[in-house]
Amino acid sequence: MDIVPLSIEGAFVVTPRQFPDARGVFLESFRGDRLAEQLGHRPDIVQTNISVSSRGTVRGVHFADIPPSQAKYVTAVTGSLVDYVVDLRVGSPTFGRVEAVRLDAVDRRAVYLTEGLGHAFCALEDDTTAMYLCSAAYDPEREHGVHPLDPELGLELPEGITPTLSPKDEAAPTLAAARDSGLLPTYAAWQEHVATLRH
Repeated sequence: MDIVPLSIEGAFVVTPRQFPDARGVFLESFRGDRLAEQLGHRPDIVQTNISVSSRGTVRGVHFADIPPSQAKYVTAVTGSLVDYVVDLRVGSPTFGRVEAVRLDAVDRRAVYLTEGLGHAFCALEDDTTAMYLCSAAYDPEREHGVHPLDPELGLELPEGITPTLSPKDEAAPTLAAARDSGLLPTYAAWQEHVATLRH
């Protein structure tokens, strides 16, 4: 298993080693001990989510208040998607930066994103199944969003995709509006929270 940091602090792409044979394929899709070597703490997985999406579905950009926020480990079980990690931490050196990683049922990569980062994806095929391992249970009072098609974010959707958003995501504020209203997490709060996890 290769775990490689992305340019956004706290985000990694994980490429598992696959073992194919006449029966199919076997792989370790998650290793908390290996991830801990990168994070300085072992992620506490308390909830698993699964979404099934049609081609063009865009989910996100979602994030949660710090603390505890919600770290996520995302992979595509079937189909394919483009996964977007967005740095929403005000004061971060990479605030507003977006990293895009293709996740599919061929390479079976995963993306880990730390607490405080925004997450979105765009399904490339019908019946794309994404699985998320989460470090905190969903709390609707602490969950927020930024509009995924905000030009300031500049999420690059694949060519030929007509995006389909939920009403909630359609109504989400722009990055600037979320920042100006104090909705976004701060880099300082993230640093403080991560320090507590490492003790």
